Amino acid sequence: MARKTDINLRSLTFYQVFPRQHSIKQNFAGIQDDLDRIKGMGVDVLYLLPIHPIGKKARKGSQGSPYSIMDYYQIDPKYGTLDDFKRLVKSAHDRGIKVMMDIVFNHTSRDSVLVNTKPEWFYKNERNEFANRVGDWSDITDLDFKFREVWDYLIDVLKYWAQIVDGFRCDVAPLLPLDFWLEARAKVDQVHPDMIWLTESVHPGFIKYLRDLGYECSSDSEMYQAFDICYDYDIFDYMNEYLANPIKLNHWLEAIIHQDVIYPKNYLKLRSFENHDQPRLRSKVRDRAHFIQMLALNFFIKGPAFIYAGQEHEIFVSPSLFENDLVPWNQKTSLESLIKRLASLKKQPIFVEGNFNYHAQEGVAMFSYTYQHQFLLGIFNLEQSISVKVPLIDGIYTNFYDESDIIVQDQTIQLSDKPIIIDTLKEHIR
Repeated sequence: MARKTDINLRSLTFYQVFPRQHSIKQNFAGIQDDLDRIKGMGVDVLYLLPIHPIGKKARKGSQGSPYSIMDYYQIDPKYGTLDDFKRLVKSAHDRGIKVMMDIVFNHTSRDSVLVNTKPEWFYKNERNEFANRVGDWSDITDLDFKFREVWDYLIDVLKYWAQIVDGFRCDVAPLLPLDFWLEARAKVDQVHPDMIWLTESVHPGFIKYLRDLGYECSSDSEMYQAFDICYDYDIFDYMNEYLANPIKLNHWLEAIIHQDVIYPKNYLKLRSFENHDQPRLRSKVRDRAHFIQMLALNFFIKGPAFIYAGQEHEIFVSPSLFENDLVPWNQKTSLESLIKRLASLKKQPIFVEGNFNYHAQEGVAMFSYTYQHQFLLGIFNLEQSISVKVPLIDGIYTNFYDESDIIVQDQTIQLSDKPIIIDTLKEHIR
């Protein structure tokens, strides 16, 4: 685990914003206008998709992907100026929100500043053409990390932005040499020692595929040497398998608790059930009640919680990466108050220091934490079960979700379509 990793990051709530799609203004000012609402949900970290100018050569769609970057030192003029960005960061800081920016170092656009000035820094195919090592990413071309100059240049980029922001989310970071990230972190620490480092780790099948092709690709366990937080892509497919086939539920839940033994003791997994690369969770669940159960589970399991802008309004469709496609905000289905409540619960020390456990039950996700004299039990009725056995003595408890009474009789709770979160004392465990 990265030596400086602070396990208090487990208590944070991250909020991902795609600046182009977030507001009618489609710029930094539009996000700034929304900061009070974002803060009102209990958000701790605002994570922005790439903010740099987008390449025009081989551009996908009319607007292009923000991951096809022309210049790492510049701001996309459609979003505003550097001063506009600094104002957004200051406004976020004034509200106690940290700002994280997306870092994309595996590749640049095909007409980037570096392609034009340092063409020798890029990977070439067998025909000596700019290319990608893998994938059909026709709008970008890969940097070649065998050149020391590439390392130095990109580390300088990180040091520059570290003077402004509080964290980096690093795109497909496992495809870059781990030694690069270790050196980058050490040097950025000299500029901003409290940066949050989040790696977009990759699916196990993709790791295997790349390694079989002879390329370098680090596992999550390796990435933890340099990064504080990894995506939960190691088990993301298990969640999708469950959502497509309920019989697979326990497989996914057991994989969650398995992380507690295969990673360092102070590991942090970002609990992201949707993001800009994945379909909206609302489009994959059975109904609204199922979505709320999943949302509450997202906040309860071990690791920082993650919301992709629009998720709080039950948006079904993800914004396009390549076109103007504004988030269709819908206040009629707002879950902002629930997210605020769950984010406040997440601040309890038990989510940072507590022992995390899974209680296998059919059709139900049940996890618990124990810490000092406290016992916290979460019951998420994902498959409409009637009742569930619980490790509590009989009595009446309060459901944190809605302050309703929960009756435990014969160690059994009758279930409804609402999540149940019971905060009690260890002496009530049976």
